[in-house]
Amino acid sequence: MKKFLKLFLVYFLAIFYLECVYKAAVFNIWLDVGFLYTGLFSVIYALLLTSLTSLIPEKVSRHLMFIVFIIITIIFIGEAMFTFIFGSTFSIYSINLANQAFDFRKILYTALLEHWYVILLFLVPVVLFGIFKKKFIFHENLKKTIGYFGITVLVYLITILILGFNKKDTYSAYSLYFESHAPTIMVTKLGLLTEFRLDIFRYLTNFESKISVDYENSGELRPSAIPEKKIEYNKLDIDFEAVPGNISDYLKNKPATNKNDYTGIFEGKNLIYILAEGFNSIAVHEDITPTLYKLVNTGLVFKNYYAPVFLSTTGGEFQFSTGLIPTQRNLTDWKRGTATFPYAVGNVFNNLGYKTYAFHDWTYTYYARQKTMPTLGYSTYVGCSNGMEKRMNCKIWPPSDEEMIRGTVDDYINDEKFAVHYITVSGHAEYNFFGNNMAARNKKAVAGLPYSDAIKAYLATQIELDKALKLLLEKLEEANRLEDTVIVLSGDHYPYSLSVNQINEISDYERDGTFEINRSNLILYNSSMENVEIDKLACSIDIMPTLLNMFGYQYDSRLFLGNDIMSEHDSLVVFNDNSLISDLGRY
Repeated sequence: MKKFLKLFLVYFLAIFYLECVYKAAVFNIWLDVGFLYTGLFSVIYALLLTSLTSLIPEKVSRHLMFIVFIIITIIFIGEAMFTFIFGSTFSIYSINLANQAFDFRKILYTALLEHWYVILLFLVPVVLFGIFKKKFIFHENLKKTIGYFGITVLVYLITILILGFNKKDTYSAYSLYFESHAPTIMVTKLGLLTEFRLDIFRYLTNFESKISVDYENSGELRPSAIPEKKIEYNKLDIDFEAVPGNISDYLKNKPATNKNDYTGIFEGKNLIYILAEGFNSIAVHEDITPTLYKLVNTGLVFKNYYAPVFLSTTGGEFQFSTGLIPTQRNLTDWKRGTATFPYAVGNVFNNLGYKTYAFHDWTYTYYARQKTMPTLGYSTYVGCSNGMEKRMNCKIWPPSDEEMIRGTVDDYINDEKFAVHYITVSGHAEYNFFGNNMAARNKKAVAGLPYSDAIKAYLATQIELDKALKLLLEKLEEANRLEDTVIVLSGDHYPYSLSVNQINEISDYERDGTFEINRSNLILYNSSMENVEIDKLACSIDIMPTLLNMFGYQYDSRLFLGNDIMSEHDSLVVFNDNSLISDLGRY
C-alpha cells in the first residue's frame, strides 16, 4: 500500500500541477471553486494511472507510463497554444481545421516563442518523471490491483455525488458534466483532462446538450416597447410540431421581431456582402484608410457593434452568413456540405431572381468553402485554384484584395440584379514587414506612425482592403450602379494575433480582453442614404435578419439567433466563452 500511495501522490501532483498551470497561464485563474472539482478529478486520474501501473510488469510500465505522461503533456501544451491563437478551447470537432494547420504555422511559431515559459512549466512533471520513474514504478498481484480499481470507482462515485450538490445553475459543475457542452467553461470548472475526455466521448456518441426553455415572458414584444400603431412581425405560418424535442416549443414561443421604418427600404437594390479578414475599428482612420472611414461614418453608423471571435475566420464567417452562433460541432456539419440555409444571402437572392456570386482571394477549398458556398446558395464561386489565379496573383501571401476586386467586378456589374459575396484575405496575420506581402507593400504609408511594428503592419494590411473598397466604389460609379447597390462589410474577428496591449496602442479607449476586444465597426452603406447613428447593441449574427427586413424579404425571424437591429427587439451579444452583453448588463 505504501508503494501505491507514493506513486499515486506522484501522479496526482503532476496532473493537478498541469491543470493549475493551464488555468493560470491560459485563463488567468489562480483560485476558484473550479480547483476543487479539478482536484477531485485529478485524484481519479491518479488512482486510475496508479492501478494500471500496478497491473503491468515493471519493465513495461516504466516505458509505457512515461509515454502516457508525454501524451498528457502534449495535450496540455497543444490545448494552450490553440487557445492562445484562436481564443477558444480546442474541441475534437475542430479536427476539420487540420488541413489549415500548415497555414497557421507562422502564427504558431510566434505563439510558441511568446509563451516559451509556459511550455517549460508544462514540461517540468514529464522531465522529473523520466528521471525518477524507476523509484516509483511497482507491480502488484491481481487481487490487490482489483482493489485499487475498486477504490478508483468509489472515489469517482463520491465525486459525482459532490457534483450533484448544485444542479440548478445553468453552468454548474453537474450541468457541465452531464447536460451542457461548453468546452471553455468546462475547462475552468472541471479541468482540461475532464473536458478533453468528455469532448471525445460526446463526439463519438452524438451528444446533444439539454436545453432549458422559459416561456414566462414569451410574446412578441415587451409591453413598454410596443408603439401605439398596429404592429406587423417578420413571422411566417410555420408548423414547428415536426421539429424534434423541445426546440419546437422554443421556436414557436420565441418572440418575432417587428417590421419597422426600415422594412423594404432596399427592395430591388443590389448587394455586395464583404467579410473582411481581421478588420476592426482600430483600422479606421481618416488619413490612413479614408475609404473605410467614409463608409463607416456614412449611412447607418453603428456605434455599439461587436464581431465576436468564434474559432478564427470560419466562426466569423458562419455568424456573418447565417445569423446563427457557431459551435465547433455545427461548423463541422456545415463543412461537410450537408446543412441547408434557406435564409443565407445566395439562397435568398436566387429566389428574388438575382445572379449570385462568391469570390475569395485565397485557396477556394480553404475551410471547405467548395462545400459551404453551395449551401449558402451562391451560383458562382471562384477562388484561387479554381479560376481566381487567372485574374490576380495568388502566389504571394497574403494576396491582394484590390487585385481581387479588379479581377472580378466585370463579372457582375452589368447584370440587371446581382448579389455578391467577397471574402477578403489581405488583412490576415501575421503582422510584420518580412512575412506579410500586403504589409510590406504598404509599409511606406505607415512608416512614420508612432506605433509598434505589429500595429503598423496591421494597418498596412488594412490599407490594401481600403484600396479594394475605393476601386469598388469607383467601378460602381462609373457603371452608374452605385446608387442602386448596398455595401455591407464586417470583420470576421478582431486581429487576435495582436495582444490586448498592442491593440490598446491605437484604440481610442482602453479595451479589455473579453468584451471590448471584440468591438468593431459594421458598414451598411448606400450612397442615397442619409446619415443615422444607431446606438443599439448589435453583433455579427444580427446582420442577416437586418438585411432581410431591409430588402423586404418575407422571412421568419424566430429562426435566427440574431435579430433585426432596427426592430424593437432586445439586444444580446454572446461571446465564445458564453460571456454576454445585453441591454441589462454584462456577464
